[in-house]
Amino acid sequence: MATRRRIRVLFPYADGDVIGGSHTSSLTLAAQLDRSVFSPLVLLHGTQGALGRHVEELGLRTLRLEFPPVLAGRLKRAEHHASIPKYLLRAVPSLVRLLRRERIGIVHTNDGGMHASWALPTKMAGARFIWHHRQAPDARGVNFIAPFFADRILSVSEFSRPSRPVLPVANRFEVVRSPFNLSPDPPDRDAARSTLLTEIGAPPNAALIGYFGALTPRKRPDHFVRVVHELRAAMPDRPVHGVVFGSEPVAGLEVEAQCRHLIDEMELKGHLHLMGHRTPVEPYMAAVDVLAVTALDEPFGRTLIEAMHLGTPVVATRHGGNPEAIIDGQSGFLVDPFEPAAFVPALQQVLQDAKTLRRVTAAAASFARELTIDAHVARISAIYRELAAGTRIAHDKPVGAHGGSP
Repeated sequence: MATRRRIRVLFPYADGDVIGGSHTSSLTLAAQLDRSVFSPLVLLHGTQGALGRHVEELGLRTLRLEFPPVLAGRLKRAEHHASIPKYLLRAVPSLVRLLRRERIGIVHTNDGGMHASWALPTKMAGARFIWHHRQAPDARGVNFIAPFFADRILSVSEFSRPSRPVLPVANRFEVVRSPFNLSPDPPDRDAARSTLLTEIGAPPNAALIGYFGALTPRKRPDHFVRVVHELRAAMPDRPVHGVVFGSEPVAGLEVEAQCRHLIDEMELKGHLHLMGHRTPVEPYMAAVDVLAVTALDEPFGRTLIEAMHLGTPVVATRHGGNPEAIIDGQSGFLVDPFEPAAFVPALQQVLQDAKTLRRVTAAAASFARELTIDAHVARISAIYRELAAGTRIAHDKPVGAHGGSP
């Protein structure tokens, strides 16, 4: 039997109780890699949380590293994270040793803290580094750090292409759409809607406007509250209910508190419902009449595509990567991102015009079906092979051409 050496790929994450889109996309990739060619390893920083339990459920091989502390992205920074001197003196040597001991060939990072923490150790260990960018084009890391360290900069959208890189990155940048595990058996929309109406105490003729995502300033749940307020004023003869599914990813953002203040100020109590984080989310996304995406600088939102697949029409800001996912008036609607009332005409159209609703949701579902896991895994696998080819990259032990352990 022919043998080959598997390419060992490390996926580092900060463990925690929030499982975001970047986790879902990259862990889906890791779980689907061909084990006769690749040997994925998930490294979790910190004590176990929901993310760690999710990784275990996927059956991926893992390591946990509670010490030394590493760097963190702006929104996740806390006292236990390392200062720059402590990171350089204690974390970097430890991470380099780990990479060499585990014979890691490629490090694939997926969020700000992991980009910053692993860029230098990866280069010092002689491995290849993939910076998977999921933020705005002017993010400091992708413009000032990635150009020096990244062998490849991947992004989920053209919108996220680095806008002011300190070194040329055009030959290292590529858009690879996120993978979507779209169920062939989606929830029954009528049953899901009935369940949600009962939970929030709304009448059968209520218009249900949904928000799905973390409660962060960039995603602007406060703008969503204002949108619901404007729609209620425009539709006085039909009950309008906004339902917000999500939670603050870290303590101290006070985004939820701001939303609650607006709910009171705009007299939306009983019409705007903060539902918290729900898993699985598909029954709730299928239950709403329309998804309103209020985010700014959203590269290529997962909830937008998931709603398309479920038959939920989408009205989104004309901002970020949304225009790469929606053809305005055909597969959804794009509106002015800064004026809450701009959402109202599009929301009314999908709520009141059955013909438009059928046409838009059919086109959206067709687009969503193109974003398959197989296409994503095939392209990333090809990139891994390109990085490994012709280098002295570290490999795993030989395995059979048609087998091998996870």
